[in-house]
Amino acid sequence: MVQVNSNYLKLKAGYLFPEIARRIKSFSEANPDAALIRLGIGDVTEPLPLACRNAMKVAIDEMGTFTGFHGYGPEQGYDWLREAIAKHDFQTKGCQINAEEIFVSDGSKCDSSNILDILGSSNRIAVTDPVYPVYVDSNVMAGRTGDANQSGRYAGLSYLPINAENGFAAKIPSEPVDLIYLCFPNNPTGAVATRAQLQEWVNYARTNNVLILFDAAYEAFIQNPDLPHSIYEIEGARECAIEFRSFSKNAGFTGTRCAFTVVPKGLKGKSDDGSDVELWNLWNRRQSTKFNGVSYIIQRGAEAVYSAQGQGEINALVSFYMRNAAIIRRELTAAGIEVHGGEHAPYVWLKTPDDMDSWGFFDHLLHNAHVVGTPGSGFGAAGEGYFRLSAFNSRVNVDEAMRRIRAL
Repeated sequence: MVQVNSNYLKLKAGYLFPEIARRIKSFSEANPDAALIRLGIGDVTEPLPLACRNAMKVAIDEMGTFTGFHGYGPEQGYDWLREAIAKHDFQTKGCQINAEEIFVSDGSKCDSSNILDILGSSNRIAVTDPVYPVYVDSNVMAGRTGDANQSGRYAGLSYLPINAENGFAAKIPSEPVDLIYLCFPNNPTGAVATRAQLQEWVNYARTNNVLILFDAAYEAFIQNPDLPHSIYEIEGARECAIEFRSFSKNAGFTGTRCAFTVVPKGLKGKSDDGSDVELWNLWNRRQSTKFNGVSYIIQRGAEAVYSAQGQGEINALVSFYMRNAAIIRRELTAAGIEVHGGEHAPYVWLKTPDDMDSWGFFDHLLHNAHVVGTPGSGFGAAGEGYFRLSAFNSRVNVDEAMRRIRAL
């Protein structure tokens, strides 16, 4: 009989969001008339920008002609999209990133998991706690951890607690590590990193030969111009960091799927025999072997993000969601709830009232306010006692959700 990958059996209670979906399904079946408002999973709700839609329509018409038809595209992405990304997202901010170092993909979630394919299994790994669950679960699935303890922490991972007491800023690891995941603006806490804080991480990584996996999926939501959007704005980051970006949240591509990963040329790791190996070559080979690329139509839509019209439309989307976040912060604060985040990220991270545990507060909101959020403990042991609300929804729903919560 075929053997399964038993590492999957180590996972605790399934992935966070499927568990939320299971509880919602159970509640909805028992309460079919309840009008749920979902402020849980970070899926956008507003329509795709017109510039992107029009570009996709033109691309569809091209695909219906002999001269404009596109079959398999380059696995790394079309040159015109990669060049637009390099220019607008990096070079205009002083980052020395070129188009060749950009790999277009179908999601930063996918890339942050798939990157493990090119990294050795003996690497010592550090994650913040709480943390985006994919970082942990993908390492569990790949057999890079032991079993989880009662608090849900896995043997073999170094956890760096972040909470209100330390300003949601993780300290440099006290034990040796080889690989660390950083996410700014942070999911789930909404915290951001200053240039000085990122410089400290880069200095640490360069001194100790550590690779930083930097998730910047929410960089578009940063409101303060003095805060960095990319780790490559920090001196020395090319020598120690890979960055993940996405069109999902700023341009509404959650349903169309387009993202990219930046792997600088010259960024190196060690092979088993101790020789230096360029990570760009390994990632390029991985993508060429296991990925057929993002569709031509979707990439044309992503290219339109960088047009004058596209920039105006995505800025309006970001402003809309950040206004939602401000409303959530204001109303929760007025209700006497301690809130964090929501100023440079579309997530508000709140302290559960009355010493409720995270899943208890989830059920409380679901059953009594018909509002769905995300339990903090689902992001890690240090997330217990916290709760995440997403600003991704209509203004009408956000206002109504806040009215219901304040009425509890």
